[in-house]
Amino acid sequence: MVTLTLSDQQIVDLVKQLPPTSKQTVLEALMEERQMWWDMTLSKSEEKLRKLANQRGLDWNNMSENERENFIDDLLHE
Repeated sequence: MVTLTLSDQQIVDLVKQLPPTSKQTVLEALMEERQMWWDMTLSKSEEKLRKLANQRGLDWNNMSENERENFIDDLLHE
């Protein structure tokens, strides 16, 4: 199998040449990948917040949304 090495701009230019339905297919594939990345990032971030809350004697699971927001705000201003 031959492997091509293309720049980002070359890939964008190639996608622009596709018919609309193919562009939609590419877009859907990229959006699906982005969603998987976002879900993984969110999961890792929430786990870190759970650990930080626990280190401060707080239980993330029992905190209200407002308490969580205040906790995160406090972390950002430390």
